[in-house]
Amino acid sequence: MAKRRQSLKTTTLMVVLLCLVAFSTVFAPLPSPLPNSLKPYKHHHHEAAAVNARKFEIADDMFWKDGEPFRIIGGDLHYFRTLPEYWEDRLLRAKALGLNAIQTYVPWNLHEPKEGQLEFDGIADIVSFLELCHKLDLLVMLRPGPYICGEWDFGGFPAWLLTKKPAITLRSSDPSYLALVDKWWGILLPKIAHLLYHNGGPIIMVQIENEFGSYGDDKDYLHHLVNLTRSHLGDDIILYTTDGGTRETLTKGTIRGDSVFSAVDFTTGDDPWPIFKMQKAFNAPGKSPPLSAEFYTGWLTHWGENIAKTDATSTASALENILSGNGSAVLYMAHGGTNFGFYSGANADKESDYKADLTSYDYDAPISESGDVDGAKFKALRKVIAKYSATSLPPVPSNNKKTGYGRIQLEKTSSLFNTLDVDLSTKAIESENPISMESAGQMFGFLLYVSEYKTKVKASTLSIPKVHDRAQVYVTCLSEDKREKPQYVGTINRWSNKQVDLPNAECSSTTRLLILVENMGRINYGPYLSDSKGILSAVYLDGKPLLKWKMLPIPLNNLNDASKNILSFNNVSNFIGISARKTLKSISGVSLKEPAFYTGNFVINEVTDTYLSFDGWCKGVAFVNDFNIGRFWPSSGPQCNLYVPAPILQRGNNVLVILELESPEPELVVNSVDQPDFTCGSKRLKVQTALT
Repeated sequence: MAKRRQSLKTTTLMVVLLCLVAFSTVFAPLPSPLPNSLKPYKHHHHEAAAVNARKFEIADDMFWKDGEPFRIIGGDLHYFRTLPEYWEDRLLRAKALGLNAIQTYVPWNLHEPKEGQLEFDGIADIVSFLELCHKLDLLVMLRPGPYICGEWDFGGFPAWLLTKKPAITLRSSDPSYLALVDKWWGILLPKIAHLLYHNGGPIIMVQIENEFGSYGDDKDYLHHLVNLTRSHLGDDIILYTTDGGTRETLTKGTIRGDSVFSAVDFTTGDDPWPIFKMQKAFNAPGKSPPLSAEFYTGWLTHWGENIAKTDATSTASALENILSGNGSAVLYMAHGGTNFGFYSGANADKESDYKADLTSYDYDAPISESGDVDGAKFKALRKVIAKYSATSLPPVPSNNKKTGYGRIQLEKTSSLFNTLDVDLSTKAIESENPISMESAGQMFGFLLYVSEYKTKVKASTLSIPKVHDRAQVYVTCLSEDKREKPQYVGTINRWSNKQVDLPNAECSSTTRLLILVENMGRINYGPYLSDSKGILSAVYLDGKPLLKWKMLPIPLNNLNDASKNILSFNNVSNFIGISARKTLKSISGVSLKEPAFYTGNFVINEVTDTYLSFDGWCKGVAFVNDFNIGRFWPSSGPQCNLYVPAPILQRGNNVLVILELESPEPELVVNSVDQPDFTCGSKRLKVQTALT
């Protein structure tokens, strides 16, 4: 916005010179030539006395930074998807792309994994991340939720919300839900208040909720969040909403008036200007700078799909269509990163259409999962951004070195069943019917369900009408004769839910049934958001409910767990009756698949990034030096390799531990390689595509 300059005595020449200086200086953030809409003009909010004040505001359908017109060319880069040691590296690459702002979500579940247990250290140290943005002269658009979507488990909600009785209604004006949000934001928002732009920090805008118009239309809820934010952050910070670029979603998700700015997102390649025109109708007059708050540079991928790829040239062209008209855009994603631990989310259009997200969140973004910046998309977008940047762009850094350390030989350490702490009186939870994972206190990973039934002469049929998400079924005999491990009989998936035939094991009296249920990630978007995990219905044996269950949590480390041990239980065997079991006779259809731990050591001299190739393995989770690098599932694809950032590794000896749920690679080998691979399962996928 043009700054007014006062002078008691001036000559005509001085006025002309001052006008020229004002024009050339004030409008530096927007490159010449300027359209008529951005020609110099006077505005009563910008007097000479306020020239030096730090202020970010909206007026005359533009953003203004310290009294000057400003265009946001930002990008999403999530602190929780990149190790803290790499935050600066990735932010510098974002600057080299030409970005002047970073947008990030704040996942509630990362910071309060258990009710009352607050985490703001390590990868959860949001204050340090924001301070680093400020140090690097990057502005911040903060998206604190409480719901964030983002292909993140439960859309950022902590799973313990699902244990509340009576059940709370998420994303609504339910008083019980709002009380919990009030408490959480009462902790979070004061932590970042000093980092608001007008307080000397980088935060220029704070988002209210996230694409709420695609979910509901509870205005009382949105107004409550606005008032709550204002109570902690004051009236000077810009609050904004982001909704899809349709009249319906904007009607439901926006808050009319000038207190909250309404931004839009839409499919890359759509004509943005009719949508920006529609956006104006949902903002106060003069308060609608055109902003695509999620300009999609790529897309997400689920297990079992081909890796998502988008064309670099068309993506860059779509961005230029926005910038050439003096619009603003935030690249989603600028850098995707990784869903370490158990935090990847899922999608479902209906209950049976469950699709879990990959561990990799590369997103086909211009800055790759490992930070590479030599791809066609980075170059194409940077070329466009350079045309509209106020300053020359920083040089592009070289890619970080990646090393393939070669063959890692593993050995079987233990069957999962042998490893479990099996003291039923202290560890297992007993119930007449199965209970959810959350009710058992197991928020992520796995839960073992155990029951017994009288052995029958004929084979039996097992069915579970509602299991979230994947249940591996095992049986074993209870007897004093001989030690024997449980035998795998089949898998029941949420997305297919087929019954399993239990073979006639010829046990002398009683058969023990073990069901290992995996939480593959909670749904993060849509009507099925309240996605409890575990066995959520009765279990039927030959059509009759099976009663008297014991549930045993399996506490594997998640991303932000304080424990240094992968397993926090002892090697005790009586839970599954290892010392009291008869050998199952050889029966057709019974597989030897079993969940087991495999361990290997590898020595390195130079520490760099690497990838672990799980080609030949089936499905599981991997830990490097006690850090949960995520899930692998090469038999489904498309992700074959898991990214291992250098800060996880150390010179000398490194330890890899794998929980393989089914069958290991025949030679028990994992290879450390120097590049990603998203071609696993491709042959099967091509066959499926051909059949459909």
